[in-house]
Amino acid sequence: MKIYFAGAIRGGRHDIEIYKQIIEHLKKHGEVLTEHVGKDNISKDGEINLTDKYIHNRDVNWIDECDVFITEVTRPSHGVGYEVRTAVEKKKRILCIYRPKELKRVSAMIAGAPGIKTSLYNTIEDAKKIIDRFIKDVES
Repeated sequence: MKIYFAGAIRGGRHDIEIYKQIIEHLKKHGEVLTEHVGKDNISKDGEINLTDKYIHNRDVNWIDECDVFITEVTRPSHGVGYEVRTAVEKKKRILCIYRPKELKRVSAMIAGAPGIKTSLYNTIEDAKKIIDRFIKDVES
């Protein structure tokens, strides 16, 4: 299974430790195309050695290639929103997870969109269980 994981980069790197744990867990289910999202060497300025056009095209290609699209949306990000919309247009199976203590409500453009499953979690263990159920449903 090919998994696209999205998390804020230029929108802020506050949740990188959470992204790392989610990515490590996702690797048990398949290939994570976007492992770089959890790398310490990417700052809030993003992948500065690559052009914006290159990043856009690469990421859209990865969305084309993925079997599932999973994102952590606690930290609002224009890029993640764009990626989610791209995944919707491509009819991907989409899971958006968030922490309710940090984000009281997910944007209506995400929560109200058909084809997007949203789920809140309080601990990383909760997030892993939600992801496991989502992937199990996709595989059945």
